[in-house]
Amino acid sequence: MLRPSLLHVTVLLLLSLVGLMAVSSAHHAREASRPPHQLAPPGDAPVTVAPKLRGPTFSVVSVRHGHTLRLHESPGGRVVATAWWITEYGSSAELSVAATRGGWLGLTSSDRPNGRLGWVRADNPSLEVHTTRMSVRIDLSRRSLVLRNGREVVRRATVGIGRIGSATPTGRYSITDELRGKSFGRYYGCCIVALSGHQMNKPSGWSGGDRLAIHGTNDPGSVGMRSSAGCLHADGEDMRMLMRRVPLGTPVFIHA
Repeated sequence: MLRPSLLHVTVLLLLSLVGLMAVSSAHHAREASRPPHQLAPPGDAPVTVAPKLRGPTFSVVSVRHGHTLRLHESPGGRVVATAWWITEYGSSAELSVAATRGGWLGLTSSDRPNGRLGWVRADNPSLEVHTTRMSVRIDLSRRSLVLRNGREVVRRATVGIGRIGSATPTGRYSITDELRGKSFGRYYGCCIVALSGHQMNKPSGWSGGDRLAIHGTNDPGSVGMRSSAGCLHADGEDMRMLMRRVPLGTPVFIHA
């Protein structure tokens, strides 16, 4: 084997040094040109991104088929009503949870007066609890309805409201039924979304019931006006959208 000369060794060392300097320069150039968010963190730790907040969720109680719920006046208080597994209009009973206290759930129910909850034990075997992100918010002063999925606005609509003397009552309610309007009369338009609330100021001579609702109308001019006996009027397109998108038990907030 031939031994390299001193000159050959010196040349090889110089070439190796130049090569190392070139590799180092190229590496630094690549790191400098990489966008900041692509730089690996120290120790190659994984980059975590905080999830986007989707907004509030609301709990809803379903009454099991064939069962009933005894509604108490307060947690542990006397029984004041009974909620069946179907509503008076034949829908599955879905009650919005508006409050919790200890092991009790406060439910909005058409069997209770406006502003009063029906309380049940959270471990009651007759109920199932699930959640929804949908909510309906009605501003009477603006005569507007906003449907939300969490914080996302799904739909804005103009509504007619109760006339003077039969104002639409404010408060928190829930959707109990979704019904075909023509089954109840042409005045209800295409659709009816019944609410758990009651109209306490019915017009003189009124022969209908006292349940609140959002419904269509055969008088388009009533939308956006103080024109009803307390219910909320919307046009057919908005009502059909509500029927498609809003599940039973969805909370409805009405404010002045």
